[in-house]
Amino acid sequence: MKKYTAIHDITDLHAWIEEARHLKKDPFAFEHLGKRKTLCMLFFNPSLRTRISTEKAARNLGMEVIILNVGSDSWVLEFEDGTVMNAGSSEHIREAAGVLSQYADVLAVRAFPELKSRTADEDERILTSFIQHASIPVVNMESATAHPLQALSDAITISEQQKTSRPKVVLSWAPHPKALPHAVANSFVQIMKRMPVDLTITHPEGYDLNPEVTGAIPINYNQEEALQEADFVYVKNWSSYLDYGKVLEDPQGVHAKWIMTKEKLGKAQFMHCLPVRRNVVVEDAVLDSTQSLVLEQANNRTYAAQLALKKILADEI
Repeated sequence: MKKYTAIHDITDLHAWIEEARHLKKDPFAFEHLGKRKTLCMLFFNPSLRTRISTEKAARNLGMEVIILNVGSDSWVLEFEDGTVMNAGSSEHIREAAGVLSQYADVLAVRAFPELKSRTADEDERILTSFIQHASIPVVNMESATAHPLQALSDAITISEQQKTSRPKVVLSWAPHPKALPHAVANSFVQIMKRMPVDLTITHPEGYDLNPEVTGAIPINYNQEEALQEADFVYVKNWSSYLDYGKVLEDPQGVHAKWIMTKEKLGKAQFMHCLPVRRNVVVEDAVLDSTQSLVLEQANNRTYAAQLALKKILADEI
């Protein structure tokens, strides 16, 4: 396996999930694979779970880890070809990726979207540039439009917690004071399409995701109706896709009512990628209940990352 940057890099999802669950039982079974190998983690944006879980995953495999906060620990990078670098950027991606490829065996990159231009964000300039110019495998620790490590963790969590052979899963939009990316929602939808679940998406009108991602998945603008008989409810905010990157005007304050409550959740299990704003996105009564799976999801982030790295180190398909 040469990279893990999107959900389509997963060949057999069922087999991947089973392998991740085995890794969870014996995390050090393959520590010989990473001996004298180095993972270089590049952060263009902040991180808590992704940073720690991916580092832990690498060390479980016997790897050494180098962490670099790009722009503060290093020079500001230039990504455009043919540019005259007489302004803010000091180093070009061509040299930077080439140099890092000599220092490490695997690169992991985290870079959020700017949410200004849909075309620019969907071009995935930072991630794509590292894939293009690095001579070593690349792992996506969240990019402008995708978060495949989080999605794999979510799939593992559902497989562990499901009580029926085909559970109903609802992805529900939630209010948030800031404009947030579509990456988590996109990858969750993509991986759920490959699982034996019935997926429904619910959000206010105007917050439809990229139709190329959602495809034929049912979309319901009535949250409470969509939540009926749900087994898992995944709550996440995202900004508008059509009016790209915007938090839409809400003069009547309707959007605030999309907060997830214990009453709305019913008997379903609650999921969120974290971090989460308490009593804005979801009320305390949900997060503090036994129905919340957020800590299980966070724990599985280690084994999702470990599986991806293992397949790269072993060069498995």
